[in-house]
Amino acid sequence: MASKLFDLTGKVALVTGSSKGIGKAIAEEMARHGAQVVISSRKADVCQQVADDLNAELKGESGGAVAIPAHVGQREELERLVAETRERLGPVDSLVCNAAVNPYYGPMSELPDSALDKILGINIKSNHWLAQLVLPDMIERKDGTIMIVSSVGGLRGSRELGAYCISKAADVQLVRNLAVENGPHNIRVNAISPGLIRTDFARALWENPDILKRRTVGDPLQRIGEPEEVAGIAIYLASAAGSFTTGQNFVIDGGSTIA
Repeated sequence: MASKLFDLTGKVALVTGSSKGIGKAIAEEMARHGAQVVISSRKADVCQQVADDLNAELKGESGGAVAIPAHVGQREELERLVAETRERLGPVDSLVCNAAVNPYYGPMSELPDSALDKILGINIKSNHWLAQLVLPDMIERKDGTIMIVSSVGGLRGSRELGAYCISKAADVQLVRNLAVENGPHNIRVNAISPGLIRTDFARALWENPDILKRRTVGDPLQRIGEPEEVAGIAIYLASAAGSFTTGQNFVIDGGSTIA
């Protein structure tokens, strides 16, 4: 008999930035564990393709996917995203805030205000907005989970990714605040901080073998991670297995931050 500890059957999961990379891997695994998952990013056709492929794989089993594109930087788009999710699938049980941007690489002394505004808006403000949009239903049901995908960049300083790292550190504090405020309603809020993962977002760090070797040689596992290796912690946090876990930051980095 299969354990119910990681079963997400009957749950509704909304995952932003889920048309590729870590968000896609999380959404796929949630559906495979029984959840009805919303695939969401800016491009409708890409979202629909991911949902179609996942539904074809599952072939009518308990989990499934729908595509609801949205731009997370616009509050009205997020309001529509949550409203349409509720209309099509029901209230959100698990929110995964994964969408993020980094439009600037270089020292903060040369950081344009436009890039700073975009980083703070997409990487922090949109997560706050989305959480506040799904929390009323969770509070009413006395149950729910929220995950924010942060980064190991939020744990240390950077010469080239300063604003991005600041935003990811802020996400971890946002998690703590939401966990404290909403814990009495049985809502669990946690952060996931990946290290170097093979995604388009980090392509510059892994597509050149020499750069990849230099980046990972000092890590205990001495390799890059794959998106599906981050998905498992999301299943834990969304399921009964994680029902006594809140306010934490789960670092999935091959040991890079301890070496």
